This record gives sequence, structure tokens and C-alpha cells, in this order.
Amino acid sequence: MKRTTALVAAVSGLVSVLAITGCSTGQSVAGGGGLTFMTFETPALTATFWDASIAQAQKSVPDSEVKKIVSPDADRNAYAKQLQASGQFPDILSSINPKDFTEAGLLKAYDQKWLDEHFTDPNGNAIGGKTYIPPTNSQIVPMVFYNKKIFAEHKLDVPTTWDEFMNVVTTLKKAGVTPVEMAGGEPWSAAIPLSGLITADVLGADPEWIQKRYKGEVEFTDPEVVAAAGKYRELIDAGAFDKGALSVSYADANKKFLAGESAMYPMGSWLIGQIPAESADDFGTFLLPSETGEPVVPFNTGGTTSVNAKSKNVADATTFAQTWSLSKPNLKTLIETDGAFPMLKGVTLDDFGAKVTPIYTEGYKLVTDRNSKVSAFGWVNNDDALPPGVVDQFNSLSQKLFTSSDTKGLLATFDADWDKAAK
Repeated sequence: MKRTTALVAAVSGLVSVLAITGCSTGQSVAGGGGLTFMTFETPALTATFWDASIAQAQKSVPDSEVKKIVSPDADRNAYAKQLQASGQFPDILSSINPKDFTEAGLLKAYDQKWLDEHFTDPNGNAIGGKTYIPPTNSQIVPMVFYNKKIFAEHKLDVPTTWDEFMNVVTTLKKAGVTPVEMAGGEPWSAAIPLSGLITADVLGADPEWIQKRYKGEVEFTDPEVVAAAGKYRELIDAGAFDKGALSVSYADANKKFLAGESAMYPMGSWLIGQIPAESADDFGTFLLPSETGEPVVPFNTGGTTSVNAKSKNVADATTFAQTWSLSKPNLKTLIETDGAFPMLKGVTLDDFGAKVTPIYTEGYKLVTDRNSKVSAFGWVNNDDALPPGVVDQFNSLSQKLFTSSDTKGLLATFDADWDKAAK
């Protein structure tokens, strides 16, 4: 994030002090009947989208004016913590990692009866039996997007095993084509290839692995994780990524892949919304091959609105958040522009009136079919979520591993980070 070191240090120190002393820093500062809503903006979810969605949901709380607060970058958790430290924790927050805030009692759990009534997977975001983000939609993180024209030109089939995947990589590299796009300039997107490999090989083989790690029964230096991370290094050594991948932003990586400058792109299903309808037929998707060759769906139950438990207007904040989450127009936008797969009970895809492409349909079928779904490593907001702050450590690990072959050493450091955070 673009902030000075001094500011980050000062804020981090303040957060630590407040956490130690147990001070109540979650109380919102919106006066009277006002509410604050922390949002974020992307090419898909623009200021116009947020303004319209807020105006619609505000009708459910006519006595409360809702003020939008926009996170300055993709690290919404860090921004929320800054606001918390300065006594300005928002009344409603969009797309945060709840585990970073639940231990301090900052978030209000949603009523289970409301969850059961409205969602197909009511406990998809449950942490310790409580849900802090409504399970409104789902994502697959990652899907491997590929350019059909490039594959056809080089007579390549969609790989279903790791050996086949590596054959595609080496064939394209020899032909002078960048095999795999990577948005390495931003920590969260740099981590997606490694996250996908760990999900496919480690969680695919043992869906309970994260819970075992919490119990201390397994470690990241265990052979199966070292082997998964070793595949990431195998890709790097084979020249799968552009040498300058660590300086490529997410937006630029999208442009490069969609312009045909690379053949494959491991990315979350939200990329579907960035593929122009007129060229959607030129792209396809497949799952990152697992060690066994069995398909593993890296699944994430999504959602947006969390509620500040210490809000001065917690009732209105909850009503607003529930209304926003159930809004069909909001979900229609998320379907069309963010590739979200809806999970509202009793509502079909056709009911949203959304225009979708064949590549969306491919992804949605993975969601609705009975298959091997496991938690997408580092992406879920349920009991399999990583300890507070550890997602940032994993993202950093992914960037370091791009230039270091000390796989086991880096994983040992990550084990220590986990143990410290999980105490």
C-alpha cells in the first residue's frame, strides 16, 4: 500500500496497544442517525455501483443517512484497522476478513434463522458457529483461464494432470509465448498460483488439513506442502511466468492476458466479469491439475456486508446490511461484472435477469454440481480461514518464493508466523 513507513509503524503500534489494553475502539463515529459504510472500488465495482446500491438499501433505514468510506487500495483489512485505531471503525464494512476482528468482539453475528431462510449454504461463512458475512455468493479461486486461439495454434489440449500442464508450459515457452500470466506486483494476486497449488494438492487430498494445522497435527514443512510449493518453483524455473512478473499490477496482468500476450492465467472467477462478451468465446477455463489428477474445486463462499457490533445504530446497520445482501440488482451486477455465483435460496440464475457468457456457465456448473469442493486456501471466511494477519504473511511468502529456491526455509518461517498468530 502507498503509505509512508512512519505512518504504518505508528498505526501498527497503536493497534497493538489498543489490542493489549482491550480498549473499545470499534464504536462508530457517525452521529445521530447516521451510518458509515466502508466500500472499495474496482474496474467492476465502480463508484457508480456503490452509490446506487447504497441508495437502494438506504430505503430500508429511512432515518439513517449512509456515508460511504472508500478503502484506498485492495487491503481492506489494513484500512479497517486504521479506522479502528483512530476510533472511526465503520458501521458496515465490505469484504473484510472477519477473523481479524472477531476476537476483539468488533463484529455482530447474523441471526441464524435469517441465514437459514435466505441462503443455500447458510453456514458457508460460519466461524465457530457464527456468521459475520452473509453467504450471498461464491467464487472459485483460482480457475485457470486460457486462450483458446493460442492453444489451437500450438495444438495443445486442456491439461488434466500436472505432467500435461508442465508440457503445455514448456511447449509454449519454446514457441516464444508467455505460458502463464501473473499479477505479481500486488501481494494478494501474487499469491494466487501458490494458493491454488496448495489447495489442489494439500486440501484436495485432506480437506481437514487446515483444522489439523490449528491443532498442531501438521505443519507447512510437511512433505505434501513442500511438494506443492515445489511445483510453484518448478513453474518459475521453467520460465512459465514473465521475468518481470513481480512488477505487474493486477489491472495490467488482466490487460495482457485478454490481449493475447499470455496463454494461461490462474485467477479468481471474478475475472469472468472482465472478459468482454464479444470475445468470451476465445477463452476457456480449467481447474489447476492436482497431484492425483482428480479435479479439485477451490471453493469460497463469498459475501460483502459485515456489521460493527459496537455501532451506535446497530439495528439500522444490520437492517441495511441484510437489505444490501439480498438485493437482486446488486447480485445482478456482481454476476455480470465480478463473475459471482449467486447462492440465494429459491432464486434461479434467470431470476436475476443477468447476461452471462459460456465461460460463466462453465464456472457456475462447478458450483452447482456435486464434486470435490474444498476451501480455497487463504480465501475463505469460515473456520478454515487463516489466523488474523496470516494471509498477509502468506502473500509475502509467495512473492519471496518467486526469487528464492529456499522453499522449506520460507515455509518454516511461515509455520512460525502461523503459530504466533494462532496463540
